[in-house]
Amino acid sequence: MDFIDPIVSIASEIYTLVENVKANKKRCRRVSERVKALEELVRSIKQRDKEQISADIKKPLEELCITLKSAQKLIEKYTKASWVKRVLNSGSHGDEFNSVNERLNDAFQVLSGALQVEQGNMLYKVFEFTSRQKQDEVDGRQDDKELQELLLEHMVKQQEEFEQLRMSVEKVVELLNKPSITDQDIRIIKPDELIYEHPKKPFMTTATSEVYRGEFCGFQVAIKRYTDPLNTSLSEVKSVFDKEVETMKRFESPNILRMFGICVQEEKSSSPQFLIIMEYCERGSLRQVLDSDSKLSWTRKARMCLDAAKGLYRLHQTEEKCKVHGCINSSKFLVDEGYTVKLGGFELAKTETSLKKSLKKSSKDKEIGSLCYSTPQKLSNINYKYSKECEIYSFGIVMWEIATRKKPFDGLSSQDIYQKVFQEKYMEPIPDCPEPLEDLINTCRAYDTFQRPSAGVLVDKLRSVVTNLEE
Repeated sequence: MDFIDPIVSIASEIYTLVENVKANKKRCRRVSERVKALEELVRSIKQRDKEQISADIKKPLEELCITLKSAQKLIEKYTKASWVKRVLNSGSHGDEFNSVNERLNDAFQVLSGALQVEQGNMLYKVFEFTSRQKQDEVDGRQDDKELQELLLEHMVKQQEEFEQLRMSVEKVVELLNKPSITDQDIRIIKPDELIYEHPKKPFMTTATSEVYRGEFCGFQVAIKRYTDPLNTSLSEVKSVFDKEVETMKRFESPNILRMFGICVQEEKSSSPQFLIIMEYCERGSLRQVLDSDSKLSWTRKARMCLDAAKGLYRLHQTEEKCKVHGCINSSKFLVDEGYTVKLGGFELAKTETSLKKSLKKSSKDKEIGSLCYSTPQKLSNINYKYSKECEIYSFGIVMWEIATRKKPFDGLSSQDIYQKVFQEKYMEPIPDCPEPLEDLINTCRAYDTFQRPSAGVLVDKLRSVVTNLEE
């Protein structure tokens, strides 16, 4: 098959690179070990007759080839003399490895299932969830400890840039020692565990809620308080919440807005107050960042696209059944202080529905706003089944916004949008955009749903775009 020899070749290059890494050695070697297990699966496929190889195997092989190229680029970064500068510019190296490992694991699950590999098989043990999670935690701690020593050693050698470098190193070391946000269980939170920012004023107000800034267990949080909640019993709200927590745990990712839980104030009164506690993102929504005066280089824009894609991928990949967000636009992504982008807008949705009164949405502006992200097929037929491919199109519009900082189809009526997108197959241009990034944005906005990439392939290719721009 066309993809088997390239997969084996890239795997071989990864093994060679791992022998020369200067940092994150444990993480790199663990990736190499998992690639080796996948290579054994791939070689077993090569031994089969072509007639025995189904379409269910061909597509995962194609995606695995892309994933391995991305993994190769990631490991290659830590073989070069400039690895220190890369770490100082971005403390997200752990997230990069998590993302690659997720893709390798997903590839193994698909291929081993298609090949009917027994679960007791030694290859299966390489990807067994509990041991894999523990291995990654141990690798991360050991690499981070060594990384701190290397960074501090490097700081001493660079006396002429000492002060600037010291601040950068201290910031990265602080990030390495900071507890993970996902270590906190999603649970019912006691009122005295919340610390509000003073003066106690909401930074955002909607028709049904007020949102305050505060602190919970050392993390900056947004506290959403419902101003006129439904007359719902406390036991009913807790029941809905308990059922939804398990779903939310499966969505845990650095690029999905973290939910900490719910809080009930005046629990024993006749009218208790309900709060939803979530991660606070200093820079607000992605749309607010794009409308601001913040300077965004092409490297930063590409990183923001990658972050957003990783959040979408986690959502699409989490469940066997088709899991979609349903309302992807630039206001549904939040941006933290370090410009990390996180997907929001769907957390604890059933719990929230049980609390707030529904409002009729008849605004013409909202209708046009949603049409800007609608796939051509949906514009043509309102009953067209919404799918992951539809969501990738919407995400392509969001990436176009990041690249141009403009609002999509600004000033056009709903009829104009229909005419241009569906009838003329028009795509808004992207001036001065690096070609690989432009190609990806256009592929996501392809008229034909078949041409649009999966969220996983998009993550792999965006990671390569970011690496090339950093170089």
